[in-house]
Order: sequence, then structure tokens, then C-alpha cells
Amino acid sequence: MGAECDKFIETLNRGAEEASKSATSIFLDAITKLTISDGMKILKGADNAATQYLKDNTTGQLKTAFLPIVKTALSKVEITKYWNPLATAYNKIPLVTPVNPDLNSYVTTKAIDGLFKLIAGEEYKIRKDPAARINDILKKVFGSL
Repeated sequence: MGAECDKFIETLNRGAEEASKSATSIFLDAITKLTISDGMKILKGADNAATQYLKDNTTGQLKTAFLPIVKTALSKVEITKYWNPLATAYNKIPLVTPVNPDLNSYVTTKAIDGLFKLIAGEEYKIRKDPAARINDILKKVFGSL
């Protein structure tokens, strides 16, 4: 099933890429709603404070935006007809960590998790590596850390 698996993975990746385009406006909206208090918490917070702020303030909107794109991508490869019975059977095995049998929801959640993992990595670099502060704002804000 090598070719079929490759097609499935490629379809998922293209769906995730397409979905991530809608994230920009959602993130910008959350950023414009930052309060001074939020900004100070991010500045003085953990290495992932900005990521956590975005996660807390955008996940619901991201799920709403990503889900239809994921559904379309998955329907192209008809994988859900195989996933649901497999996931349900797997979840009946004693002592395993259950998986979400709703593949659309599962993939949407994993795509969002992956997006935040990338953001957290970038935030960490900005906080720790002065060379990653590529503009004057980042240099000014994080230069004092």
C-alpha cells in the first residue's frame, strides 16, 4: 500500500498547508486584541508564553476554519471508511491510550497541534538567540531579556 499511503500523506499535508493559510487572519485578530497586561505576561513569561496566548485565544477559531478543509482533503482519499472501524477496534484493546475515531476531528486537532509546535519553536529561538530577532521590534522587545 506504499503508493496509497503516500497519496494519503500528501493529501493530508496539502490540506494542512491550505488550512494554515486561514490561520494568519485568526492570529492577527488575537494579536490586535492583546492588552498591556497580556503583553507583559508574554514578555516576562515562560519560553512559550506567546504561543500559549495564541493557543488559548485562537484554537476554537482554528478548528472551525481547519475542519472543512481537512474534511475535503480526507474525502479525496476516502480514508474515513477505513479509519473509523480500525480506531473503534483499537480502542477496545485493554490498556491502550484511545484514539479519536472521528478522523476529521483527529486530523484537525493534530494539524493545529503541529502549527503551535512550530510557533513555539520560533518563539523559543527569538527569546534565546539574538540573531533570530530579525526586525527592530523584536530586537527592542526581547533585547532586554
